[in-house]
Amino acid sequence: MRTAFIIIIALHALIHLMGFLKGFGISEFEGLSQPVSKTYGFLWLLAFLLLAFTLVLFATHSDFWWLSGIFSVILSQVLILVFWSDAKFGTLINLIILIASVVAWSNHAFLSKVEKEKAGIIQNSETFSDEIITAEDISHLPNVVKKWLTNSEVIGKQRVPTVYLTQELLLKMKPDQESWYRGSAEQFFSVRPPAFIWTIDMKMNPIMPVAGRDKFEAGKGEMLIKLLSLIPVANARDHEKVNQATLQRYLAEIVWFPSAALSDYIKWEALNEYSAKAIMTYEGTRGEGIFHFDHSGRFKKFTAMRFQDSEKAEPTEWIVTATKTDTRNGVKIPVECEASWKMNDSTWTWLKLKITDISYGN
Repeated sequence: MRTAFIIIIALHALIHLMGFLKGFGISEFEGLSQPVSKTYGFLWLLAFLLLAFTLVLFATHSDFWWLSGIFSVILSQVLILVFWSDAKFGTLINLIILIASVVAWSNHAFLSKVEKEKAGIIQNSETFSDEIITAEDISHLPNVVKKWLTNSEVIGKQRVPTVYLTQELLLKMKPDQESWYRGSAEQFFSVRPPAFIWTIDMKMNPIMPVAGRDKFEAGKGEMLIKLLSLIPVANARDHEKVNQATLQRYLAEIVWFPSAALSDYIKWEALNEYSAKAIMTYEGTRGEGIFHFDHSGRFKKFTAMRFQDSEKAEPTEWIVTATKTDTRNGVKIPVECEASWKMNDSTWTWLKLKITDISYGN
């Protein structure tokens, strides 16, 4: 698609260059039967330069190629209207460039918004003053949780205040969907106060990219999905069900930074030898889930009754299962997971993820 778009811009630019050459009597161009004055010849040249500049910016993956693209389309279309009988078919090319430019602008605005939100979370994040986790620090926890933290090898290490990770994803948007959509995601966590921001880049097909952002901050949750980074298809916020669902997501994902289990906003209750309930309460939002472990204390899965969205009357059982565990930055964590919803008579596995990189802040 990128190659085809580059070719389209290049050919469109060359046609505008021919308008300049005709206007200054340098070369005849049969595509323009109407006479071209030097004034219009200069405008054809200016349109060529703008299109060529757009081509270079796009080919070099500039975040601002869309700005040049919009200006070049405006000037090009003015010329097309003046020379309509000869140049009217260029309107279709301008429409293609304009749509692509608007989508790129929307994506830039979306990512800028995310970066500002992330900067806000970073600014509010507190450190732990080089606090080292000791066996005494975990002594009050249920045995199975102590075994998990010990197995995760966080004893003797500093408590983690912030986390940044990247993921490769496979997703199914509906239970009856056969093929998987591929995507990638970035996520940033703060532990004190608890917060995260997660962004996804996915393509439902070669011409239909999807951008999404989930956020939990100050006890409130937001879920946003946009087609082409422009058209909202989901925008949930300012709702207690969304707040609880995003809090429960944060709770489940502390398995990637296990020292967060020591946070004062999480209370633990032993259930049996292999599982414990975690109850998280923050800024008026409360949620809970059950952590399941094997005999050695390795995390196996997290289960919770969670709302799929704010329209659902009742919560659904949500299951996050670890499919591969590995050591990253000296901490043993699940690096591959699956997320599922328990349906009436089946289980819908809608997400498979792989941690491609993870780093812990100091």
